[in-house]
Amino acid sequence: MAGQPVRRAFGFLGGFLALFFVLAFAIALVRAGSGGTGLLRGGSIVAVVPLEGEIEGSDEFVETLQELEENERVGAVVVRINSPGGAVAPSQEMYAAIRSLVAKKPVVASLGAVAASGGYYVASAADVVVASPGTLTGSIGVIMSLTNVRGLMDKLGVEATIVTAGKWKDTGSPFRAVTPEERSMLQKMADQVHTQFIDAVAAGRKLDPERAREVGNGRIYTGEEAQQLGLVDELGGLETAVSIAGTRAGITGRPTVENFSPRRGPWWWRALLADGKASAARPGSVLALLESLAALGAEPSAAETPQLLWRLPLVTEGFRW
Repeated sequence: MAGQPVRRAFGFLGGFLALFFVLAFAIALVRAGSGGTGLLRGGSIVAVVPLEGEIEGSDEFVETLQELEENERVGAVVVRINSPGGAVAPSQEMYAAIRSLVAKKPVVASLGAVAASGGYYVASAADVVVASPGTLTGSIGVIMSLTNVRGLMDKLGVEATIVTAGKWKDTGSPFRAVTPEERSMLQKMADQVHTQFIDAVAAGRKLDPERAREVGNGRIYTGEEAQQLGLVDELGGLETAVSIAGTRAGITGRPTVENFSPRRGPWWWRALLADGKASAARPGSVLALLESLAALGAEPSAAETPQLLWRLPLVTEGFRW
């Protein structure tokens, strides 16, 4: 009898899933029947794509922009940026994706509270950059942080033995100081990446390279200062950015706005297989709920016990914007 509640739960979820897929299929047919453009046609909406937090990866953001390139409903795109920057390569990939989209549709960057370093790198690829007067932006520079714990290890009586093959393999090791030769090598790399940043801003903002280098000194600017320096076009918030995007797309009147979250797959697939922590009380997806219910009354398995995770002893985040 103890299994009856679980069986009833599975029966309920089975019916729910059947209804879920019927609705998803019906919506897909409606969209297909309208040429994949839904109820709105001819580039009549402005898509808003968020870029939030530290930049660590670019796959989902880039895929979203690629989908918007082909979406006939979308006449223009606003990239809403609230980011202090992050990893170099993902920022460059996002920049390239915006430049590709700009060739087909108007793109406006709307800077939130902070759009600095890599956040501004991405913004500079847009047709128009809009910021609030108090937005923190700029910070066109490169940084790499290396920690040396040698002194602490000596006090604790800890000795580290590192075996390498390759002259530069343990560059940046926290167990010793950086040599002058290593510092010179890292500085050349930082200067090279910084030049890439400045060149991208000069190209995206249509600035003279020398002017871009002058303002690209790593300093943070307010939105008002950035406008005076040519890093920002207009002062205003998200509404201003949407209005500019609609005008550039030739949309008459107040444009219809639709938010596009940079996540992979259609909405019904994300609902089924959503990532994130899940529990019976708060499942992250339909399948997560099924797994939680199936686990009720089951004996704990070895896989559920805490495991010791190993990682490489030397980890560097590399250069950051």
